[in-house]
Amino acid sequence: METTLLLNATYEPLKVVDWRKAITLWCQGKVEIISVYEREVHSVSLTVKLPSVIRLLRYITIKRHFNLVPFSRANIYARDEHTCQYCGRAMPVDTLTLDHVVPVRYGGRKDWENIATSCVHCNRRKGGRTPAEAGMRLMRAPRRPARQATVRIAVGLREAPESWRDYLYWNVELDES
Repeated sequence: METTLLLNATYEPLKVVDWRKAITLWCQGKVEIISVYEREVHSVSLTVKLPSVIRLLRYITIKRHFNLVPFSRANIYARDEHTCQYCGRAMPVDTLTLDHVVPVRYGGRKDWENIATSCVHCNRRKGGRTPAEAGMRLMRAPRRPARQATVRIAVGLREAPESWRDYLYWNVELDES
C-alpha cells in the first residue's frame, strides 16, 4: 500500500505515515493535500485519491536531539562495524547476534554500554558468563556513539515516489537507472 510523506507547515519533511493516517488528518482539517497517487479509495459517499504528500496547516516544533543516537539493533551493528567484538571477523547482518557483555543474571542491562555484536559461535562459547569467566576479550568496550551512524535506514532513495523528491533533502546524486 502507498505511504504518505508528512511535511511541516514550512514544507520540511517530518515523517512517512500510512495513507489511512493521512486521510484521517485531512478529514480533521489538520493538513492539506499537496500531491496524490493515481489510486483511489471509496466510501459510501466519497471517492478520494490516495495522498502522496501532505502538509500540516499549523507549524509544530520538533525537539531534535542531533547527538542522540537511538538504541536499536541496526545502530549497534553500525557502531560495531558489522564485526564480532570477540573474534574480530566482519560478518553479514544475518549471522550476527547481540551479546550482553555483563549477563542479565548478573544485572546486565540492555543499553549501549552492555550490548556488543557477536558471531553465533562466539556468543555460544561465551554463554551466560562474563567475558573474563569465558576467557574471552572484547576488541573494544561497547559505548554510546557520539553521533548518528553514517548509514541511516529511512526511505530507500530508489523507492521514494517521484512526488516526494521536491521535498526531501538529497545529499547524494541519483542515477537515472
